[in-house]
Amino acid sequence: MKWTRQGKLVNGPIYGLMLVLLLVGSFVQMNQTYPFWRKNYMPKVTDLGQLTGEQLLFAFAGFREMIAGILWVRADSFFDNGDYDSILPIIRLVTYLDPKQIDVYATGMWHIAYNFTDQENRADRRNIPIAVAFGEEGARNNDYTYELFYETGWLWYHRIQDNFPMAVTWFEQAAERKDILPARHNLLSHAKLRAGDYKGALKTWYELLEEAEKEMERNKSQRSNYAQRDTVEGNLDNLLIRLTQRGYFARENGWYDQGNYDTKPPFDVKFSASVTVTESRVMLVEGTWNVFPVGTRVKMILRDADYPNAGAAGLDWEGGDANNFSAPVGLTYVQDELFVRNRRFRKSIDLSRDPTIYPFVKDKYILEFYYTPRVAPEHIKDKFGYNGEGMTDSNFLNTEIRENQRVIYWKTEVTRDQILRRGEFGMEGVIPVFKTPNYVAPRVRNPEDDLVTPGTRRVEG
Repeated sequence: MKWTRQGKLVNGPIYGLMLVLLLVGSFVQMNQTYPFWRKNYMPKVTDLGQLTGEQLLFAFAGFREMIAGILWVRADSFFDNGDYDSILPIIRLVTYLDPKQIDVYATGMWHIAYNFTDQENRADRRNIPIAVAFGEEGARNNDYTYELFYETGWLWYHRIQDNFPMAVTWFEQAAERKDILPARHNLLSHAKLRAGDYKGALKTWYELLEEAEKEMERNKSQRSNYAQRDTVEGNLDNLLIRLTQRGYFARENGWYDQGNYDTKPPFDVKFSASVTVTESRVMLVEGTWNVFPVGTRVKMILRDADYPNAGAAGLDWEGGDANNFSAPVGLTYVQDELFVRNRRFRKSIDLSRDPTIYPFVKDKYILEFYYTPRVAPEHIKDKFGYNGEGMTDSNFLNTEIRENQRVIYWKTEVTRDQILRRGEFGMEGVIPVFKTPNYVAPRVRNPEDDLVTPGTRRVEG
């Protein structure tokens, strides 16, 4: 381009060409891309009103990555103010405008699965299938890196805890990516243990140890290489000791019956439970667990009897809609963890403050209690083993609802009138109570009942 002495542009037509290209790009985006997005990707119940008309014009005129970055910066203010609902449409729009926004996908999964809770910090588990679907989409759009495969595996491993083979699957896909950090590679072995594959866990630790030692030799000045080697070696040694003491190698070689192992004989946990509906949507949950050392958490679930894809003490958490960030309307799913101390658990659960999360619009519900040692602390697994072989119960031991596991399980049916204290259950003196046949009410409580008795490494009666 040249300028005259008067400062006039001689080759001005190039700007005209740029303007034409901008208008053509805008026309294509608004008449093809935007209608497709509106039909298939636009959030169905959340508000896109956070965007100005100018922002939309820039977005669909070809500046998608730029506007996506601006939007995500703006989302920080909503996080800071706790305005979580306003973040959801931004997350969806940002990842549509720029599908390579890995941090937005990862933050969005965490936000949906962890940030939406009731007044007592219980997760709104209706959101979890949405978070899983969002992670799956992010992994498909960014399959060159381990990050979203790892983040999706973490949801299965830490938040869901119903299907550890799914966690293994996602962690394995993460491990196939060359950019995975060594420390994050380690979690694959832990997931295999929770999935019941102790041989696979051992194999993974040996492979990681070999790689850590090679990396340490390649770069001896990098202190993190030594830390990784020591971490892997320590985990491998601990696992070998635990497998030996718990009798896994003996069982594999046919001499388990001949030796004295930590998992022998199976220990009777003597589970019992009682649920009293003290007020509408308020329950007092009590029960027994004949294990002194602290660390036991018994899962309690109350859900619609016809909750979609429900199974024993869990769901099929796949099948969510990554384009609709709104929790399903009219469904109720309550999950709580009952902490045991001094062989008993007791907790008041008030659902009355969260009628949107727990609407209770159906007529029938399922109340479940569930325990598996696979998610227990190691000092509990020292006695119970990974698969519950060191655990029994004369009433509620179940070997059917989880493959190759011995778990504790009890369920009963509940009605809406009972939960809401309506109809005959609203009359004075008519109190809904659901309890196992072996439940015995505790004696009058005294202050010593609230003391935590220090445990030992072994679980003893």
